[in-house]
Order: sequence, then C-alpha cells, then structure tokens
Amino acid sequence: MDDLFGMEEAGGAWTGDDRAGVAPARRHGRGAASNRAGRFEPTTRAPVDDGWHGPDTAEAEPPAPLRTEVLHDHSRSVIARNSSPDLPFDRSINPYRGCEHGCVYCFARPSHAYLGMSPGLDFETKILIKPDAPARLAEELRARGYLCRPIAMGTNTDPYQPLERERRITRELLEVLRAHRHPVSIVTKGAGVTRDVDILGEMGRQGLARVFLSITTLDHRLGRTLEPRAASPQARLRAIAALSRAGCPTGVMVAPVIPALTDHELERILEAASRAGAKSAGYIVLRLPLEVRALFQEWLEEHRPDAAERVMGRVRELHGGKDYDSRFGRRMSGQGVWADLLRRRFHGAARRFGLAGKPEPLRTDLFRCPQRPGDQLSMGF
Repeated sequence: MDDLFGMEEAGGAWTGDDRAGVAPARRHGRGAASNRAGRFEPTTRAPVDDGWHGPDTAEAEPPAPLRTEVLHDHSRSVIARNSSPDLPFDRSINPYRGCEHGCVYCFARPSHAYLGMSPGLDFETKILIKPDAPARLAEELRARGYLCRPIAMGTNTDPYQPLERERRITRELLEVLRAHRHPVSIVTKGAGVTRDVDILGEMGRQGLARVFLSITTLDHRLGRTLEPRAASPQARLRAIAALSRAGCPTGVMVAPVIPALTDHELERILEAASRAGAKSAGYIVLRLPLEVRALFQEWLEEHRPDAAERVMGRVRELHGGKDYDSRFGRRMSGQGVWADLLRRRFHGAARRFGLAGKPEPLRTDLFRCPQRPGDQLSMGF
C-alpha cells in the first residue's frame, strides 16, 4: 500500500488503532458509531479506559474529535468497468475513495477493507483522492480503439462530498469530458453540484449530461443522523431546480428506501422533486452488505432503539429472511409482498407526478478528441 498511497495531513494524526465503539464526543458529526476492523485484518483492537483520565481526575480532558485525513491514490487507470446485469452503465469514475458524508447505510463502506482500513469511521475520515484522475482520463479517452459510452459518476462514493469544494477533481474531470464531448451521468447527495452548473447546463443542452439527486428523507433531523455531512434535503431540491433551469436533465433517486423508517416518505419525496423540476425518478431499497449490517444495527440501537426490531424484521422480509441478498435482480429492489407493494407505490406516484418517463439516452455520436499541440492536422477531406 505504501507504493500506491501517500498520506497528507488534514488536521489530525493516523488513528487506525480505534477499532471498537468510539465515544460520541470524538465522533460528533460522523455517521458510524465504531471503527470495527475490516474483514481482511488478522487482528482487532479496542480502546480500554485505564482510569487515569476519568471524570474525577485532574488530568481529565475532553476527547479530541476525529478529523478528516486525506490520502493520495495514484492508481494508473481511472475508468472502472463492470458487467453487472442490473446496472445501466458499463463504466464509471470515482474521484474519491471513502466519503465524508458519513451515510451510515452506504453500501460502499466495505470497499475500505481492501485498503486495510475500517468500513466504519475510517471510511468517512480517511479519504483517498485521485489528483491525477483528469490527466489519466484524457489519456484513456484518446486511446486507440476507445468506444464511447456514457460514464457514470457517483456510483460508489460521492463526487461532490465536502473535499470537492477544495480539490475540484470532479470539476476537472467534467472539463475533460466536455472537451471530448463525452456523455456523463451523475448521482449525488451533494448540493455542491450546482457549482458546476455552467458545464452541466451546457452538456445537458447537448444531450451529454444528466444528474440525479439522491434523497433518503425530507426529515432534516433524521437526515442529520443518517447522513450527517451530506447536504440537507431542501438543499438537494434546490440543486434539482438550479440544474433544471440551466438545461441539464435532472431526476431524483429515492435511495435508500429504509423499511419501517423512511418508506412512508416515498410519495412526498417524489412530489417535492417533481415540483423542483425533476423529470425522472428511481429508487433503491436498503442494502446491508458485509460490514454495513453491523454498522447500521449500531446506528439503530443508538438513534432509533424503539424501531430497531421492526426495521430489521422488515429488512429480512425484503431479502428472503436474510439481512441482505446480493443476487442480481434482487439486491436493489428486494422480493416478496413488501417489495411488490413498494414497487406499485413507486410507479403509481411516479405517474401521478410526471416522473414515469424514461430519460432520453445520452448522445455518443458527438465524441471527438480535441486537438493538442503537436497533433497532425486533418486534411479536411
């Protein structure tokens, strides 16, 4: 890992030895309650209070809050490809690994275990950035035989998480895509997407861009604990409005739908998004792969203990008696009576609020590589 990543101080030291429950004062504004060891780590660690700094001692000090650390990811390629039958794209770009939004339910959390980090608090406090991504993207698009198809952004971690305000990697990637007239689709919970309305509006009017804002709940207080550093629901609705006014086709993803906690908001979210200017919609049910299950259950015990048993019971109904079913065709929509009811509710509300139409396919026929200094000029024949 030392050859691939380099750490950059961002106001805190490496805290990889916090592997169990972390005091609320330390994790204020974070989603996970613990820093459980990833599934590939041979050992686990847990903090122990030895009594020397208890509340009755003179040395007692408030615990230092967890701070975000930035690491550099120098991967040699930027476009990731997949052959999943239930995804509407075959290639994607993720400028960040880990996400400071801290959504406790995030299905991408287990990916941090591949880096020797915890899918818990490490995932939202140790963020890997790809500063070379724009330059590498330009080279990959110019590769001989490259076949243009829409690139998806925001498929794993959010391209408009807080670090993007400073790092601007997503914007630089969009500048490369615009220069190549390459189609792109974005899913985000970040209202910061409106900063790039100039690029996205231009590309949207050309049929080259589409943005979906992901909304889990309209309840501000619930959202603050579920997704503590993501934009407020109201800010996301304003982002839909701003992008729509600029000419960028915009939709809403009700994701995730959490049974017995947020599912009753489905129609309200679709109606609010439609009023803001969304033209299409989708939904994804709660997914609890690998380490996410324990993290989400910890969140329930801390924030909604009265609903914990009911929520997990409904989750199991949705996934054939299990906490999660990873099979294609079922992992995102579930199965059984409750899944069928949710599907009918969604399609009925989408028709009622004008969100049932399928988005127009993004254009691929405009793709071309811009001239660079030293390139041979076309003869114009």
